[in-house]
Amino acid sequence: MAWYHSLLRWYWRLRKPLTLGVRIIVTDRDKGVLLVRHTYVQGWYLPGGGVERGESFADAARRELWEECRAEAESLSLCHLYYSEREGKRDYIALFHVGEYRLHERDTSDSEVEEMRFFTWDGLPEELTPATKRRLQEFCRQQYTTDRW
Repeated sequence: MAWYHSLLRWYWRLRKPLTLGVRIIVTDRDKGVLLVRHTYVQGWYLPGGGVERGESFADAARRELWEECRAEAESLSLCHLYYSEREGKRDYIALFHVGEYRLHERDTSDSEVEEMRFFTWDGLPEELTPATKRRLQEFCRQQYTTDRW
């Protein structure tokens, strides 16, 4: 799967496609914040992914949260919109917050998520990606100071 992601990055740099994506900050008063580690990239990320044709940002956030974490969002609120050219594509990303959710048992046999875990706010992992760290800092301050991912 890692080779496929590398091939996509090369293609994106060549073609510079327009893409839409979502990331979700799932918080739990007792557990902290939910993060995931994917099978094809290094580091801890917020759950999320691409918006499919005909799908709204909110619907994509709910679908990605279900696909990656087997979690149903009971509340979903938009935090901020971002733009990124980091991977060679023109990517628009909607950041959502989920404060109420229901977790279901996850089947990890065919999942792009290697691990998912709640981390306390003062115990975030060192392998947190820089963009994820910035988004969590902005969320905690409730100040979104940039429109760039």
